[in-house]
Amino acid sequence: MFSRRDIELREEKELACYATKSKDSRGRKYPEEEHPYRSVYQRDKDRIIHSTAFRRLEYKTQVFVNHEGDYYRTRLTHTIEVAQVSRCLSRALNLNEDLTEAIALAHDLGHTPFGHSGEEALSKLMVGHGGFEHNLQALRVVDILEKRYPGFSGLNLSWEVRESILKHNAVKEVLVEFNPKEKPLLEAQVVDKADSIAYDTHDLDDSLKAGLINEESLHDVELWRYASEKVASKWSNLDSDTRRSQTIVFLINLQVTDLIENIQRRLKESGVGSPEEVRRCPQLIVDFSPEISEKKKKLEKFLWENVYTHYRVARMSDKARRFVEELFKAFVANPKQLPPDFQAWVKKEGLHRGVCDYIAGMTDRYAQDEYLRLFQPYERV
Repeated sequence: MFSRRDIELREEKELACYATKSKDSRGRKYPEEEHPYRSVYQRDKDRIIHSTAFRRLEYKTQVFVNHEGDYYRTRLTHTIEVAQVSRCLSRALNLNEDLTEAIALAHDLGHTPFGHSGEEALSKLMVGHGGFEHNLQALRVVDILEKRYPGFSGLNLSWEVRESILKHNAVKEVLVEFNPKEKPLLEAQVVDKADSIAYDTHDLDDSLKAGLINEESLHDVELWRYASEKVASKWSNLDSDTRRSQTIVFLINLQVTDLIENIQRRLKESGVGSPEEVRRCPQLIVDFSPEISEKKKKLEKFLWENVYTHYRVARMSDKARRFVEELFKAFVANPKQLPPDFQAWVKKEGLHRGVCDYIAGMTDRYAQDEYLRLFQPYERV
């Protein structure tokens, strides 16, 4: 029988000196007896997967709204891809895979409906009322908004997972509790870069499938050209869908391999020998090589100019902002339109924050349905 203590002993024996060991966790906000057969980070991962916020990611926009097609990525499929890449990186670097996966699964829990458009709208609406930022909202979700346990609000995750959620992608505002001067753990840094790999490649894939761009338009993007030439040299008779898929696979492999090799170099150069030394390191350790970093910037520039500002995406983004803005203003003007539990929440948390929590937790289709219920005179309420 393999117990939690056995897991902790194996981590101590097998993980790198700079990996985060579960036995060294700073614990949970509300003391609990730990599980006899799961480490603290395995338990965190399981709590995240079973949360309401995690399930809602299935119907939250990545780039293309859900009703445009079943093929396109959602926040949930994006999260699964990030977790997969993160575990690959973590395993190769001998880091704590369970901690890495927990961070990856939680990293987008604070996202609004309609992707970044929804976040931009809420950020604007919450100026002067405490603001809105999706990493802070994710921490709010796991600390307060999830209601699953009788003894406390939230999921009562470990300190390390909570810190990593907040420090995802170098968020500007870091609570004093998590020491803004310290760098994220290596496991958290790995998730940040896995996130970058996932969204660059799947946004390319989805945009090609949607017809926003074509392979000819990508010819001047060096990363894509190099990958497509490598695929063509290996297989000369692929159909267009398989060729595109294999080019995306090559791009992912190229970035993952570059990242692993560059991290190994930077670990040797930095000489870090513990998670504490990682935190005190002047620079982030996890990064791509200068060559791949430069090529990724050009790819991301192409995506910005040809995908994220494409008229079809721009129309949906503007529509999404209107949905969020009008819902927010309607609920603030008359909070009695909120469901009863959120009317009580508004009294506890304040009008603007309570309304913000309600809207941020919505899926795309629920927000659309609420919009119809509020503004279409013959819609059932």
